[in-house]
Amino acid sequence: MSDRRELPPAPEPLPATVLDAHTHLDACGATDAAGVHAALDRAQAVGVAGVVTVADDMVAARWVVAASGWDDRVYAAVGLHPTRTSTFRDADRDEIERLVGQPRVVAVGETGLDYYWTQAAPETTSPPEAQREAFRWHIELAKRVGKPLMIHDRDAHSDVLSILADAGPPETVILHCFSGDAAMARQCIDAGYVLSFAGPVSFRNARALREAAVLVPDGQLLVETDAPYLTPHPHRGRPNEPVNLPYTVRDLAELRGQDLAELVSATRATAGRVFGIGP
Repeated sequence: MSDRRELPPAPEPLPATVLDAHTHLDACGATDAAGVHAALDRAQAVGVAGVVTVADDMVAARWVVAASGWDDRVYAAVGLHPTRTSTFRDADRDEIERLVGQPRVVAVGETGLDYYWTQAAPETTSPPEAQREAFRWHIELAKRVGKPLMIHDRDAHSDVLSILADAGPPETVILHCFSGDAAMARQCIDAGYVLSFAGPVSFRNARALREAAVLVPDGQLLVETDAPYLTPHPHRGRPNEPVNLPYTVRDLAELRGQDLAELVSATRATAGRVFGIGP
């Protein structure tokens, strides 16, 4: 019997390499250089050639920048998660702006809105007003530094899109772990945004999300793990790491009726263009 506390068995290697567009290596337990190397070795063995490891608080912001210097397969994104914004100080803003300027930081984020936790645990999360103010600040930062904006959107679709429209989006907007339906996907596609899909797109009960994934053009599609969360089918509930990305990629190709090698190539090309990194 398998231990559900352990990683799933390694998936079959992909026919070419992909980039995990959003993960949290520190939360996966890869807390030092040796751990990062080991996680990337596991991922590379199945065709995941690199990752963007993403900050969600100030400690993580410093860590992801450091980690991006430990291994050439690691890039970073720096921002403050919306649920952490109730104490967003000027000193934090100054530090984020400094860190975002580092050469291996390829995106601003994750930022955005999370209304799930404002309902589920309002006493321990940031109020909507603080989230919206911080989101607008990150939008302006992305425009100032010319790097993609990586958005966290949970139960806040309408406000995320309206704030982007009102503030004026940066050149590249990524909706990480896209969770909308087909109607929202069409809005995002028309706006030129990039939609990144994680493990939930493989969940058989995620009908609206799976319908949305079929609509996204190759040039606006990324794949991610959001590890250690959201382990894809058929291993939902077990620990997640970048090594598991091929499960999502294969399921997504089947869902879209697309040749696997074609999808792999397209997502890698989109990641290279969006993040400004080579093959």
